[in-house]
Amino acid sequence: MMNISNLIAYHASRTPERTAVVYQDTRISYADLDDRVLHLAAYLAARGIGENDVVAVMMKNAPAFIEICAATSHLGGVFLPINYRLAADEVTYITGNAEARLLFADDDFAEIVAGMEETILLDAQARCDIRTLCRRADGAPDLEAVRRPAYRQPEDLFRLMYTSGTTDRPKGVMHTYSNFYWKCVDHTIDLDLTADDRILVVGPLYHVGAFDLPGVAVLWRGGMMCILREFDEEEALTAIEHERLTCAWLAPVMLGRLIGYEGRERFDTRSLRWAIGGGEKTPEARIRAFKELFPNGRYIDGYGLTETCSGDTLMEAGREIEKIGSTGRALAHCEVSIRDPQGREMPAGAEGEICVRGPKVTAGYWRDPEKTKNSFFAGNWFRSGDMGRLDDDGFLFVTDRIKDMILSGGENIASSEVERVIYSLPQVAEAAVIGIADEQWSERPVAVLVMKPGEALTYEELKTHCEKHLARFKVPKALYLRDGLPRNPSGKVLKRALRDEFTAD
Repeated sequence: MMNISNLIAYHASRTPERTAVVYQDTRISYADLDDRVLHLAAYLAARGIGENDVVAVMMKNAPAFIEICAATSHLGGVFLPINYRLAADEVTYITGNAEARLLFADDDFAEIVAGMEETILLDAQARCDIRTLCRRADGAPDLEAVRRPAYRQPEDLFRLMYTSGTTDRPKGVMHTYSNFYWKCVDHTIDLDLTADDRILVVGPLYHVGAFDLPGVAVLWRGGMMCILREFDEEEALTAIEHERLTCAWLAPVMLGRLIGYEGRERFDTRSLRWAIGGGEKTPEARIRAFKELFPNGRYIDGYGLTETCSGDTLMEAGREIEKIGSTGRALAHCEVSIRDPQGREMPAGAEGEICVRGPKVTAGYWRDPEKTKNSFFAGNWFRSGDMGRLDDDGFLFVTDRIKDMILSGGENIASSEVERVIYSLPQVAEAAVIGIADEQWSERPVAVLVMKPGEALTYEELKTHCEKHLARFKVPKALYLRDGLPRNPSGKVLKRALRDEFTAD
């Protein structure tokens, strides 16, 4: 029985009073969490949700996010978390492509989901305790009808996650129960997770960083998740002190804000034993600054992908400075290999494409066999699209990206997706969107355009147009006009040359 609800029921039967989730002023025991999940499962079953039905969620962090995931799994459905920063067009595409039967959304996003059928808006009360929604329904929920969960096996689909790719539309990554549980196994081993761990959940739960690294694996071990609705420096430090939190996942921009926060010395942060970062090369100064803020903690750089449920390599304790610039070594049931364009393995020190295989790697993309086929080398080696090298000790160093991707504040932005929107402007002849270095966000997207003869375009016009079709974090932060774009002999835009130009400037 692989259902996510099983792990909650297991701990509810053995340590019912133990705290599972803390959110604002609410403390949720394992017994209470189990009851919430059962009530929601009955509510969903009454609405016709069953095995293999896709249930989508577009929410900021709240207990209901975990409860919807577990209740969907309890019924044998497929969980679909959606980035709440996306625009209405993007959400419509994802829910349509996934054939979602139902969409839960914060009432904050009512305008974005207004045109979608089968949408349930959650107010603050329901987000904090999903049973309030269930009680508003006609008739009492039939708990006995759903007491026994649907039978799920390792290769059954647990979750769909849409990620920006190199095409003009997001692609649905398929995660099976096997993928998810092997991820939990590896993170439990490498991070030495126990029932005494209490994790700060401050990144968005729709992201593998917050949900998977190690995220719900802490509940798997019987520990506690302290969920903040959004990231705030003072709230995060207060939670660490008051709840004696032991671990966290922090996007680089979050850690930078914590380190630079005035008044940070007022908080007792000695309980934190580690925090996982990643997504950029961590300089030695950042590692040392982390130690000053969290004297008993260590900063763990890591590397992972949505397609692998995150966390493929993690830095080992005591080797951070020795292996500065590395994201660590592969976890117990994960292999990392460097391959050339033909898929041949390359020796230590040689640069090539980072490839990953193991039981936590996706089988492919939702209803897209062509993309799936092109994403693997022979031998089930998933192609990350990132360049890197392994040293003689097996430590991974990420050096560049093959995929045309921009990494901004922990979010992936497919430049081709932004370019598709820009090309719908009649004034534009040529467009290239690139990421340029940014101290706070790692990179920020900018647009380099060539206009049609006699046409003009201001940045404000570009911004207004893009905001109608894209999430705000994908909108270019600047506009640069050129007479032409650099291209190779086959006509492909040389974006590296453009990036080099901005770096030189």
